[in-house]
Amino acid sequence: MLDVSDEVRAEIGDEEAARLLAGESAPGTYDCTSCRTPGDTATERTSTVLFVGEETAVLAFAHATCIPSQVVPVSEEQLQGAVQSIAGEDPSGSTAAGATPRQAVLGITCGLVLVKDEVCPALVIEPTGPIARPGETGPGDDFLPILIEQGFLPVSDLPTPPSPLPGWSVLLAMGQLHAILQPGSAGAWWQAHQPLAVSEGWRQAVNKSNEVYVYAAPHGSIGQQPREDLLRDALERACANGLLVGATMPLSGT
Repeated sequence: MLDVSDEVRAEIGDEEAARLLAGESAPGTYDCTSCRTPGDTATERTSTVLFVGEETAVLAFAHATCIPSQVVPVSEEQLQGAVQSIAGEDPSGSTAAGATPRQAVLGITCGLVLVKDEVCPALVIEPTGPIARPGETGPGDDFLPILIEQGFLPVSDLPTPPSPLPGWSVLLAMGQLHAILQPGSAGAWWQAHQPLAVSEGWRQAVNKSNEVYVYAAPHGSIGQQPREDLLRDALERACANGLLVGATMPLSGT
């Protein structure tokens, strides 16, 4: 019940593909690299997903109903983070790295923003509740200080592109949003429980620029805005109140 696409076969070779299809090197059970829930190669169709860096590659498995078999190019450094994510060492994948949420997860909104008269793809991150540092139980919200420590910079002028954040990237596969990857072995900073569909306009914009503007604000600053003009207004308010940080990240995947 294993699917090995032609592009994956071209990378791993016919012999290894044959071993996988024969069940010799495929796992019986696995955690889906997309939705992170258990899968079973004996009872449900399973996709082989090959993460390819500059020098190494890692083969992962996913429900065929989540994503098709494919090759996902990532940087060598990000590949180490992907290994941790695939191995399930950070099973939630949906909280801010270095932060202990009070039952909060990171909400994410895809939108288009106008920067220097160009329509640019953006992601807006806002936790569903206050974020605390490990071991702290007070009422404060440390979300922005934690992000600034990780390299995000305060946004004081929305029409200006945010500064690049080295080593971070946005993982898009088969036109769907999968994760925000951070450097080294820390794994995915944010990972979708199921791949998120993005609009055709957003996909066209990101394919043109190959980079994404990632903005973040503390709980209650942005909210779920149904239209992009309202999202822009909310971003401008957060910016004016000193509650917005941002970074420019390259695109990983396709």
